Parts: sequence; structure tokens; C-alpha cells
Amino acid sequence: MTAIRSLLAGLAALLLLGAGSAQAAELLMFRRVGCSWCHAWDKAIGPAYPNSEVGKRLPVRMVDLDRDPKPEVALAYPVRYTPTFVLVEGGREVGRIEGYPGDSFFWGLLERLEARLPPKS
Repeated sequence: MTAIRSLLAGLAALLLLGAGSAQAAELLMFRRVGCSWCHAWDKAIGPAYPNSEVGKRLPVRMVDLDRDPKPEVALAYPVRYTPTFVLVEGGREVGRIEGYPGDSFFWGLLERLEARLPPKS
């Protein structure tokens, strides 16, 4: 379990270093250590996400609610549940998915969320 936490912490650090400020569209995954639904997402979606088409367009940045500094993002309202997936563009929340509905629903909800982004010029 400690090795998994270390791996996740390292991955989160790399994602944070590469992400910089939230100006381009990205997906923030708010989580907490011990969150069973976060763990379910990690197992079912996590390995495939970066290689998916939507994952290439919307990189995911992990945010630990208890340990990480708050991202410089204008949220519509505070994050109360984990996981919460917040789609951000230009430092502002576009929309969110609260909770993890399972792999068969997650992808469809994410596509609908992505459709809220303004068209690229």
C-alpha cells in the first residue's frame, strides 16, 4: 500500500510540474487518501486515461484535498465529495462530475462535459 501511495504521489508531482497554471483545458481530479471511489477510478480508468483521445485533449491533474495547495482555479462552488472531476479552461470551472459512477458511465459524462468547452478557433 505504501508503494502505491508513493507512486501516486510521484505521479501527482509530475503532473503538477508539467501542468503549471490552469490556462489550457484540463481535468482536475480532487481526491483524498483512503477514498475507495478514487481507488476504483485509479484501477478502471487511470491506466487508460492518458492514452485515450479525451485524455490527450484534457490531461488530468490530481489534487489531494488534504495535502496539496489549492489550485489557482475559479471554482463554481467548493469541492465536497471525492472524487470530483472539474473541467477547467482559462483558470475557470467549465463543469464537474461529482463522484465516480463506474467506468461505463464515466466516459459518457466526460464527453458531455467536454462538449461545454467553447469551440477552438
